[in-house]
Amino acid sequence: MSRVRTYAQAVNEGLHQAMETDQDVICYGLGTPDPKGVFGTTLGLQERFGVQRVFDMPCSENGMTGVAIGAALNGIRPVVTHQRVDFFLLAMDQLVNNAAKWHYMFGGQGSVPITIRLIIGRGWGQGPTHSQHLQAWFAHIPGLKVVMPTTPADAKGLLISSIFDDNPVVFLEHRWLHNAQGDVPEGDHRVPLGEAATARTGDDVSIVAMSHMTVEAIRASDHLKAQGIGCEVIDLRTISPLDWATVLASVRRTGRLLVADTGSRSGGVGGEVVARVAEELGDVMKCRPRRIALPDCPTPTSSALTLGFYPRAAEIAQAVGSMLGLPSGADALEAQRSGPHDVPGEWFRGPF
Repeated sequence: MSRVRTYAQAVNEGLHQAMETDQDVICYGLGTPDPKGVFGTTLGLQERFGVQRVFDMPCSENGMTGVAIGAALNGIRPVVTHQRVDFFLLAMDQLVNNAAKWHYMFGGQGSVPITIRLIIGRGWGQGPTHSQHLQAWFAHIPGLKVVMPTTPADAKGLLISSIFDDNPVVFLEHRWLHNAQGDVPEGDHRVPLGEAATARTGDDVSIVAMSHMTVEAIRASDHLKAQGIGCEVIDLRTISPLDWATVLASVRRTGRLLVADTGSRSGGVGGEVVARVAEELGDVMKCRPRRIALPDCPTPTSSALTLGFYPRAAEIAQAVGSMLGLPSGADALEAQRSGPHDVPGEWFRGPF
């Protein structure tokens, strides 16, 4: 049975379910037992499972990640919360040279089943050091899985699957999604890693998106449908491993590809998708593939500068219209938005 839950509540349910299922699952990190519970995602965990399994840590990102690796090598399944992805950069050596390589370097004799929860996203003056989207960086590391849920149901299902995966997983939660609502199945709901989801169907163009850009792609797709343009929206859900079979099958049918990436344009996931599709399906493409991503510069703090920094549904609709040589009504779509540009929608209520 499904119930309506927020994305944050779905993450919380996933943590509760995993810890109920296996007593070797522990959850710790910056602010984990605080009254606000990392935007509500860890509320009630310490009260339910005790201080031995749910606890805070000092601000030593490298050290706390090393603790997780050592615990994982001894049968524990740690879920480590660093909060912002930017804070975690101090622990990249632990992630790249230890967690991701251990299974390979020791001939498969040991695994490092850790899940590292990191929050990405922007808004309200977060600026260059609190707004980075580094999924392409993580996806470049062999031995590491990278997950980016969009819906509340996937947030729960992918989190449980990540916790019980024997590989290290970086689990990226967009802060603009934490208060999004959707149906979430009860109980031990799991979504397989490495499988994309088709959020909308259509025959004219394939839009491959991830995380919050999937929300924008769906909005653009629904708008374009009223214009007689059918967009198939593929939500990648997992960046590594990436579901190439679903992406290629969609583009093979539509003959057109637009990728909507939350990260920077150069060296991004969007560029990798475009390259792979061009290599394998160049003979069936009806027009050049396109990508929408962030500019190759640090995120501005000023509201005046962020106004044109982040692409939205209107930019996606405009690009699709250009690819088809048809009017897209992008201006009308943009005019429908209300409120500050650095707030995702009327449903948004925080987290700060």
